[in-house]
Amino acid sequence: MIVYENTLKEFKQAVIMNSVADEIKEKLKEKHLGGGSLSEVNSWNNSLHFMKDVLDFPEMPLDCKVAIEYNIPQTSKRVDFMILGSDRNNNDNLIIVELKQWAKVEKIDDVFEHTVVKSDLRSQQPTAHPSYQAYSYKSLILNYCDSVTIDNNKIHPCAYLHNMDEKYRTVLEDKIYSDWTSEAPVYLKSDVIKLRNFINQHINAKANDGELLYKIDYGKIKPTKSLQDALDSMLCGNEEFKLIDDQVVAFDMIMKTISNAISDGKKHIMIIKGGPGTGKSVLAINVLCRTMIDLGLNSSYITKNAAPRNCYSYILSNGDAKKRINLKLAIKSPHSLPFTPKNGIDVGIFDEAHRMQQRPYMYKGLDMLADAINACKVSVFFVDMDQRITVNDCYSIADIMDEADKQGAIIDFKEPFELSSQFRCNGSDGYIAFIDNLLGIKETANKTINANEFDFEVFDDPNKLREELRIKNEVNNKSRMVAGYCYDWNVKKKRGEWDVIIGDNFKAKWNLENDNIFAINKESFEQIGCIHTVQGMEFDYVGVFIGKDLYYDGKKVCTNRDAISKDDNSSGIRKTRDLSLADKLIRNTYKVLLTRGLKGCYVYCEDEKLRTYIRECIIKKYS
Repeated sequence: MIVYENTLKEFKQAVIMNSVADEIKEKLKEKHLGGGSLSEVNSWNNSLHFMKDVLDFPEMPLDCKVAIEYNIPQTSKRVDFMILGSDRNNNDNLIIVELKQWAKVEKIDDVFEHTVVKSDLRSQQPTAHPSYQAYSYKSLILNYCDSVTIDNNKIHPCAYLHNMDEKYRTVLEDKIYSDWTSEAPVYLKSDVIKLRNFINQHINAKANDGELLYKIDYGKIKPTKSLQDALDSMLCGNEEFKLIDDQVVAFDMIMKTISNAISDGKKHIMIIKGGPGTGKSVLAINVLCRTMIDLGLNSSYITKNAAPRNCYSYILSNGDAKKRINLKLAIKSPHSLPFTPKNGIDVGIFDEAHRMQQRPYMYKGLDMLADAINACKVSVFFVDMDQRITVNDCYSIADIMDEADKQGAIIDFKEPFELSSQFRCNGSDGYIAFIDNLLGIKETANKTINANEFDFEVFDDPNKLREELRIKNEVNNKSRMVAGYCYDWNVKKKRGEWDVIIGDNFKAKWNLENDNIFAINKESFEQIGCIHTVQGMEFDYVGVFIGKDLYYDGKKVCTNRDAISKDDNSSGIRKTRDLSLADKLIRNTYKVLLTRGLKGCYVYCEDEKLRTYIRECIIKKYS
């Protein structure tokens, strides 16, 4: 949705009369969109004056079109500025300009190829490189606006940092960002003439297709052939995403639900249950690819957890940064749901649906579950109630069914299909049952664990655990250390150099704040992953540090919510008055962490009695 659209002549007049910000704010109100805060108004007043000056040269046609604040469909992302016109060969072109008021910028390191740190008087905030932002907006438009007749070579993104001095050019144009700056050149405050030349190279007269902006704004949203082909090639050869056993049964049931929806034009719902390692995410990715590739449907894999979103995009694209941009709308956050019209998504695939929350921080809708079903013709929910890890994880299977009924959606299979085959933990159903029994989540017959079936070991020395895990990781980069909510975020809070400190000799940091692919990043082993970084992911070997929130009283495993770090602002465990809920969330958290390993799990417990108790539950190797 385009907020403001006008000819260049009218835009320049509005800027001169200092009315452009008011006009944009009024358009936001008319279109029932959020925005228009004082800081945003100040930004418009500042940046748009600079753009007016850039466009104020004789060769620039006054009847070309200007669009401001284009809300990309199904996202909360807005394109700052677009210019539409035709070149000297009579071809229509669209220029995207990402506007920034930044005065200072820093590189993080050679790992973060998309991210810089913008610096101001108040903070140092990591954010996407402006050229990456501009190029990603181009990709989103090309991949989802089916009616757009401009091809890839006719959309030209760039970034304009009108307050930035020349001394920061080496940072912004560092070779690590070359993929983005080559596609979307970056211009600083001294580059007005260069930016004018860039614009004039592509726009010399008004556009031939006067309806093109309208087509971008209101055209049908569907995945283009290029995105389908990309997903097809990405899926091929990725053994991580092959379906077996009851996964294929669930797959066929989902495809039947989709077929029914296509036939009758009504909303349909499918619910899949499954514990850790049963292949929920693998199934979800396959449904995404099949519906896009073979059926040409507008499908999205949607999960609240950022870790699987980032890592699956990386894996599916085989590490190709530009291909990952093509997955922006295919793999996304539920925070996009309030911006999606009713039935705007053909198939919504909601992985880790137990993590959905009614109205989490920064969420622009009123109810995430209601928004999810409203946005999708077909909604597929993957659920494991034992993986709810915060007080705000609020939706149950019954809630999903109730909301489906409210919105008149059909649940084709009245009972949720349950995935039971175990593909993690060396295929050991007994290990999962052992963890359930150990943590008191449910009583099972599995009081012990056979280390011949699954490499499970308890360590008395956390350094020894790390050393053994490091050896495993050297094989294929598929081993990681993880921990619960007990340890402070000292580095992030600038209180010290270490976060996880155990005894006098063990020190480690939490996963780096900007490490979006901790689970597969070769540089991440020495850091410890938190629950939000690893939920939904799996490793060959996982090392779990159990803090003082879990202990053994001589009869059973107990929880202590007072041991949760005061820095933990996500789980709500310390603050909730519901003590039974706090108890359950601590146990669920450790179940998630203890079930991340495909081949083995190494454990260190701060409580010595708990270490002894768990060790006594292990049937020794080769005994």
